[in-house]
Amino acid sequence: MNSASLSLQSKIAVVIGGTSGIGRAISLGLADAGAAVIASGRNKDKVDSVAAEFEAKNCSTMRVTCDIASRASLEDLLQQVLQHFGTVDVLVNCAAKIRRAPTLTFPEDEWNDILDTNLTGTLRSCQVFGKHMLEKQYGRIINIASLNSFVSLSEVAAYAASKAAVVSLTRSLAVEWSKHGVLVNAIAPGVFHTELNAELLDGTERGHELLMRTPMRRFGRVDEVAGAAVFLASDAASFITGQTLVIDGGFLASGVNQ
Repeated sequence: MNSASLSLQSKIAVVIGGTSGIGRAISLGLADAGAAVIASGRNKDKVDSVAAEFEAKNCSTMRVTCDIASRASLEDLLQQVLQHFGTVDVLVNCAAKIRRAPTLTFPEDEWNDILDTNLTGTLRSCQVFGKHMLEKQYGRIINIASLNSFVSLSEVAAYAASKAAVVSLTRSLAVEWSKHGVLVNAIAPGVFHTELNAELLDGTERGHELLMRTPMRRFGRVDEVAGAAVFLASDAASFITGQTLVIDGGFLASGVNQ
């Protein structure tokens, strides 16, 4: 392998939920690797803000909002990107919701909302963009899983169920699509401090326990996920599919730390 195989020069990447937290870090990492990046989400101000960062790096981009809960919105995003760039090579699915509450009394409508965003939304996005990739016999899809895909954290059962299912969906799509040139993998971040989980981590017993169980004794920085996304999107990962790459500071390897 040479350094050129990690380059994303001339690649077109779409990142759903790419305007904040881990999604934003991945978007900027793909741009630094040479890709034209369209970071989309529901908030127009955030879409504009990230696009301005790309433009400051002389990275080609577009300002397009979308909602992963709407198939029509995803199809509109795809069509706008195709009209402007002609193709999509890389898709990253980062949009997610979480809520902490006891499972016994967790409202069913909120359960369904979380699964619709985290799991069914990922499926929608894969279907919409996967059709284009399958037609051209090339694509790289990266879904975002979680530590919760593998271990349980108290009182986030809906999020955990959705993220465990994302790993299974990733494998299923890899089995169906890889022979057609579309590779599907996932990244499972460990404990990263983001807007999504700040209130669960900051100054809490939960945050302290998570630090104690992480051998590196710190939370991850969102930019530390970007390299994995660049790798999986690149030609260096041309024989990797159906895998979930865990980036967790050693959390899943941990038993007793002292």
